[in-house]
Amino acid sequence: MTAQVKIKKLNENAVIPTYGTQYSAGADLYACLDESVSIEPGQTYLVKTGLAMEIPEGYAGLIYARSGLATKKGLAPANKVGVVDADYRGEVMVPLHNHSSKAAVIENGERIAQFVITPFLTADFVISDELSDTVRGEGGFGSTGRG
Repeated sequence: MTAQVKIKKLNENAVIPTYGTQYSAGADLYACLDESVSIEPGQTYLVKTGLAMEIPEGYAGLIYARSGLATKKGLAPANKVGVVDADYRGEVMVPLHNHSSKAAVIENGERIAQFVITPFLTADFVISDELSDTVRGEGGFGSTGRG
């Protein structure tokens, strides 16, 4: 399934997101920097993309880590998963956190995260005194792994 998503370049050097393969769920987001940035261990840096987007109503843009960046440089979004709402028109930015023990450098034009556009359901939360029964019941963390 494909849909048009309007993108506004806020910086002439911004790179439009691209998909790595025909079946990629996430499009790569690229750093839009004036110069390379070094992120020290344990530090977070807000990386600009130079882009604003118009996400279709009923959808959200989710920003996930790129596995290569996470495993090779220890960099991943500080908030684990970023959410870009359909009514947001500001610049898409990625707060990259350095989980490694050494400084990591981000270059202009480097792929920094992946962007997945997905539908969502808005809930109408209703107070209830009773919930339906299930086999699992109130079993919490790790409760379904019992043999």
